Amino acid sequence: MGQGKPVELLIGKKFKMEIWESILKGMQLNEVSQFTVDKSLVHQYPFVAKTLRDAQRPKEERSSSHCCALTLQTEGIGYEDLNQYIKHPKDLEFTMEIVKIEQPENYERETWQLSENELKGLVPKLKEQGNEQYKLKNYKDASQLYAKAIGVLEQLMVKEKPHDDDWNKLNEQKMPLLLNYSQCLLNDGDYYGTIEHCTTVLNTHKDNVKAYYRRAKAHVGAWNPDKAREDFLKVSELDPSMEPTIKKELSHLDDLMKKKDISDKQKFKKLFL
Repeated sequence: MGQGKPVELLIGKKFKMEIWESILKGMQLNEVSQFTVDKSLVHQYPFVAKTLRDAQRPKEERSSSHCCALTLQTEGIGYEDLNQYIKHPKDLEFTMEIVKIEQPENYERETWQLSENELKGLVPKLKEQGNEQYKLKNYKDASQLYAKAIGVLEQLMVKEKPHDDDWNKLNEQKMPLLLNYSQCLLNDGDYYGTIEHCTTVLNTHKDNVKAYYRRAKAHVGAWNPDKAREDFLKVSELDPSMEPTIKKELSHLDDLMKKKDISDKQKFKKLFL
């Protein structure tokens, strides 16, 4: 289908182009073969080709045509060569290469292919993998795993009524993942992302010390000193054992503010030289 990622085909999942599945079953790994297929077996080809082509284009450039009978007659499906094929079907020649074969037990399915129970079971696995990567200081990999786990939970939450028991249980599972994710973002210097996700946690848990502390650190990085001070003081109020740490953080913040003030004054003076 041209440049880009190879097409993944799951055997036995009723792919629209059944003839492709039949062909591939008789091929070996790394084999390249050419097949001519009768037009009676490839009537779905234009629609499959449209889907694959659209997937390789930026969203704003993708064809938005609907494939009802009236639209097909008046607008086609967004590609002139495919429109012509629909009007004048003919035998097609396919060149195929198998670049990889995965057995069912080794194939990692996309989240949309998983059942609800499988999705629920995936969340703790992703969290554990994220924790392992974090311990190794692979913060980017850890953040991706935490983000995937958060996405799975949000996928499950969409099916529930907001704030009912099942929704609340899923939301509770999301909170520690958001905290872990925000720590990865903080380590990576994404201060605004950290602030956003810590605020989300605080909307549910108003006294979460970790969320206040990480948001305070992010406010320092984003240079919101007043908000940083407010969050640091809140940490000290909620957890007195953190007072020595907070004193150091506030002292550091004061030093940064003094340096910033001196720097601003010097810049201001230069304007009048």
